Amino acid sequence: MTEFDNEHDELHNELLARAFRHNSPQPGVGADDPTVGSLDLEDRNALRRLTRETSIRSEDHEDIYEVEYRKLRLEQVILVGAWTEGTTAEMEASMMELAALTDTAGAEVLDILYQKRDKPDPGTYIGSGKVKELAQIVQSTGADTVIFDGELSPGQMVALEEALKVKVIDRTMLILDIFAQHAKSKEGKAQVSLAQMEYLYTRTRGWGGNLSRQAGGRAGSNGGVGLRGPGETRIEADRRRLRTEMAKLRHQLRDMATAREIKRAQRARSTTPKIAIAGYTNAGKSSLINAMTNAGVLVEDALFATLDPSTRKAQLADGRSVVLTDTVGFVRHLPTQLVEAFKSTLEEVSGADLVLHVVDGSDPFPLKQIEAVNEVLSEITRESGETLPPELVVVNKIDEADPVVLAELRHAFDHAGRDVVFVSALTGEGIAELESKIEMFLNTLDEHVTMLVPFTRGDVVSLLHEHGTVRSEEYQEQGTLIDVRLPRVLVEQHREFVV
Repeated sequence: MTEFDNEHDELHNELLARAFRHNSPQPGVGADDPTVGSLDLEDRNALRRLTRETSIRSEDHEDIYEVEYRKLRLEQVILVGAWTEGTTAEMEASMMELAALTDTAGAEVLDILYQKRDKPDPGTYIGSGKVKELAQIVQSTGADTVIFDGELSPGQMVALEEALKVKVIDRTMLILDIFAQHAKSKEGKAQVSLAQMEYLYTRTRGWGGNLSRQAGGRAGSNGGVGLRGPGETRIEADRRRLRTEMAKLRHQLRDMATAREIKRAQRARSTTPKIAIAGYTNAGKSSLINAMTNAGVLVEDALFATLDPSTRKAQLADGRSVVLTDTVGFVRHLPTQLVEAFKSTLEEVSGADLVLHVVDGSDPFPLKQIEAVNEVLSEITRESGETLPPELVVVNKIDEADPVVLAELRHAFDHAGRDVVFVSALTGEGIAELESKIEMFLNTLDEHVTMLVPFTRGDVVSLLHEHGTVRSEEYQEQGTLIDVRLPRVLVEQHREFVV
């Protein structure tokens, strides 16, 4: 090959590199060895950037009644709450949580307002006078959406939209929108779609003004001449379509539930201990599972970052393998429409040997988080009749927590006699203690036995070494005498060898 050919090839390669420069691995994504979590986070942030950069169409302001049939394009919003109980600090914490939910949905918060009331106004939630003030604020700030910290009735939503002339949504609709963005599995998407339809069913208003008159029978009985029409209003047509789609989704979910039950039965036959990680949203459950397994699952400082349960295998210090399942987080005032979406999470929790209840130690009111999680779990278990396994409370983010709050938590748990571990998934502090606590609990599930295994059953000896803790082993004339701590399931399966 001549020198000219070499120069030509180098020039050719340089031109190719320039042409395809956008396809090269980008920094910060983990180009050398990207994890599933880093790739998911990149996709999610890209989606969020698109959402934030999308400007609301001008016709959206003119047609404010087609709110539910449009994608929620939350750009610049004002948050409104009604303070009916609790302290001022608790109300402010609730509004900051709403702001975090709004940020997760991809919006920019312009202002946060809340009002002291005995109870929400039945007509406009905050009263007609405050609505006029809010309308002036909306006009002056140029906000295109107002989000209320509570669930609005259909009448309240209509009244507020007419008064404010912008899109009005409530906390339930906001959470549903986040779930719609973050759900990845087929089952998760179907559950969220069903929840949205159930929510919208009572809020259909026959948009468009093309209403048909219902008088299809004889004159006098149904209105007579001039009042007969196709026999169905626009509202009824909308609701009929919703009912049809909801029936299809319920049928699909029943089929998915059957497949899930089969997989669950397979896991139940496994002798590997199962640990479910549950807790409040953004408490650090995914970070904890990464700290214990180095799994690289999606971690994001956002509410409801994880919606689909993920399972990873970990090995404890004593060599024992466990299965850790990361579940969807809970939240205060969880919409009733989403209870169904938590069934898969509940099944992971109820089928576990141990539940790690993760609490955000940096939250100003962590006990409120615990109360909210227990509330949702009790609501779901009340319907299903499931019993929850033993629980170990894990207070996370102690590196960011207020020492006074941590002291209050210690006192509360000591007084209640509950076992608790304080950790930081970020720094690794307390992880070793947590694993030690898990080992101690798993030991209570084992049975200490002595087995005499014939030399012809080397498979049993191998199984004991793999799934149990062998304390001593000696060879006798009849076979191998093994002193072992073993899961009760395996002991029952090999009861014939117990001496």
